[in-house]
Amino acid sequence: MLTLLLALAGFAFLDSLDVLLVGVTTAVVADSRLARRSPIPGGASFLGGVFAVTTTFGLCTVLGITFLTDLVDFELTPTLRYWGELVIGLTLIGLACVRVTANTEPPAWAKEVRRRPWVLGLMGVAIGLAQAPTAVPYLAALAMISARHPPLWPLIIVVYCALALVPPLLVLLLSVRRSPRARRVYRGVVRFFTRFGPLSVRILFALLGLGLIIDVIRHAGRLW
Repeated sequence: MLTLLLALAGFAFLDSLDVLLVGVTTAVVADSRLARRSPIPGGASFLGGVFAVTTTFGLCTVLGITFLTDLVDFELTPTLRYWGELVIGLTLIGLACVRVTANTEPPAWAKEVRRRPWVLGLMGVAIGLAQAPTAVPYLAALAMISARHPPLWPLIIVVYCALALVPPLLVLLLSVRRSPRARRVYRGVVRFFTRFGPLSVRILFALLGLGLIIDVIRHAGRLW
């Protein structure tokens, strides 16, 4: 159980290094400052939309997998488990080889809608729908939860999705603080994600992929 939670924490940390979410949140904050209003309604609406979709997707995915395995009397054997680890590991290493650059300029559509909280909420839903089915760490975490089916697994998914939103939440909360220290931390967080976010993701993808492949090699006899 502890090993599973540590692995899920690692995947949640990977998911939290999302330059797009930090970038959109930063754009909402900047626009709110220009308009002399609080960035909390718009930012909270946007992040709430992302959280609602990713959590719902995770719960439905695990329930769907559990329902299907019970329906067809499917059993996750060690062979299937380690083949799955091999595929995920190779995929993570492949993604680590893809060079990604962070764009500090917000998307054009973000400039048009970031002043309307309800539209920002819909934007969060749209981004969540696009990212949840394609986020390799999240899918790997859901696969592990489905395979192990730990106690209180719905709560684990909710906590996972909350942890994945810590950086944009931190940016949003720091933006309303007036102290010089809070402003320095705010600028530091934004600067870190725009400069080192993509590189950090590639490194962590490579490390996690390598770890999964090493585990497969250690249990190579169970692949057949």
